[in-house]
Amino acid sequence: MSESMLIAYRHDAHKFTGLSHDDAPVMVDGIVVNQSVPRGADDDAAALSRPRQTGTQTVATHCDHHRLSLLTGETVFGSRGHSSATVECDVRDLLVVESAETAHERWLASDVAAAFNESVYHPYTSLKYHTLLVAALLDNYRAGHGFADLQLVVDSAGEITPFRTVFDGNRFALRIDADDRRRPAARLGSRPWRSWASTWNRLMAHPLDTDHDKYDMVLDANLRRIGAWSTALQYLEDFECWIDNPDGTGW
Repeated sequence: MSESMLIAYRHDAHKFTGLSHDDAPVMVDGIVVNQSVPRGADDDAAALSRPRQTGTQTVATHCDHHRLSLLTGETVFGSRGHSSATVECDVRDLLVVESAETAHERWLASDVAAAFNESVYHPYTSLKYHTLLVAALLDNYRAGHGFADLQLVVDSAGEITPFRTVFDGNRFALRIDADDRRRPAARLGSRPWRSWASTWNRLMAHPLDTDHDKYDMVLDANLRRIGAWSTALQYLEDFECWIDNPDGTGW
């Protein structure tokens, strides 16, 4: 199981280098990367965040895998102290780990993965959250669940379900899982598409204090407008970072 799950965390290694899938190396420090993910999990996760057809450049001034922040409109790469040396080291730590559970934990906490998008044609998407979505779908599919069985489930902060937690913030965590009647949840739908806003709107209970907190009101209002899953999850992370560092020092 571990080897299969590690494929999910290594399948898009080429996007850290800016090379196409066909042109990128297949080995990093003796570890095989850029393999196809089983059970269609990569395609389904991609469909959650972007159209299936071949894309065209949507931001005229942006043409690489460095993510644009939906919060600031600026390139994230370098804003948190990234350099070529630190990126190379941090990326290696994500890719060469031999425990799938450790890989999941590192991706959840990764700053460097959040600095890259999952498609140059969709620069606000996030490689970090695309990868976490791929792993969550793959683990559910391996357990015999179909996409239509899956839900977005709200957990307590720090409550990590191996492979299935896709966001862990200061106040709550989110995971993709089959029916869980113990926690607030909403079904993803019958097929994978850019359905974040509709899923968020259908949660039985929301983890944000929209009655009393003005920042939560803004965050919630914007989350109800975002369709792409990796973009929305990354926006959650970026917003938390901004709240913690409103002077910009967190960027």
